[in-house]
Amino acid sequence: MARARILGVDPGLNRTGWGVIDCEDNRLRHVAHGVVTSDPADELAHRLSSLYGELAKLIVVWSPDEAAVEEVFVNRNPASTLKLGMARGVALLAPAMAGLPVAEYAANLIKKSVVGTGHADKVQVAMMVAMLLPGSNAKADAADALAVAICHAHHRNSPAALAARSLPLAIGAR
Repeated sequence: MARARILGVDPGLNRTGWGVIDCEDNRLRHVAHGVVTSDPADELAHRLSSLYGELAKLIVVWSPDEAAVEEVFVNRNPASTLKLGMARGVALLAPAMAGLPVAEYAANLIKKSVVGTGHADKVQVAMMVAMLLPGSNAKADAADALAVAICHAHHRNSPAALAARSLPLAIGAR
């Protein structure tokens, strides 16, 4: 398995968690994590632009080789689902515009990869992330983003992930 720095993103319009890990063979190391927030009182376009700008800055600062984003789940409120989808689109766009390969993972696969069960709650995910990445101490959205990165580290050499990395890079590719 090749060495890689991975950016994991747990998208949300109000709070987008992010986490960066280094992986080499079976070893994972916490690099950084945090949350990008937006003001619900701001215009939607401004909030999405701000999210893009913050993710683009993180990519410059932490220089990931690859990115992984949690897939959107559908909930009962169509307006909330649509806004979450827009935030997820920005979370996919920012690393793609930087020329990074971007993988997508379902929430159940992320939880199963980190906790061992696809129906784990946020507390269980955060506890396992803390065990797998000593010193990370991430909470909620940032822990979820680190879990996305961990999931990608475990699955990045699957045939689907390798095929995605061989696709032509986007505008602005490195």
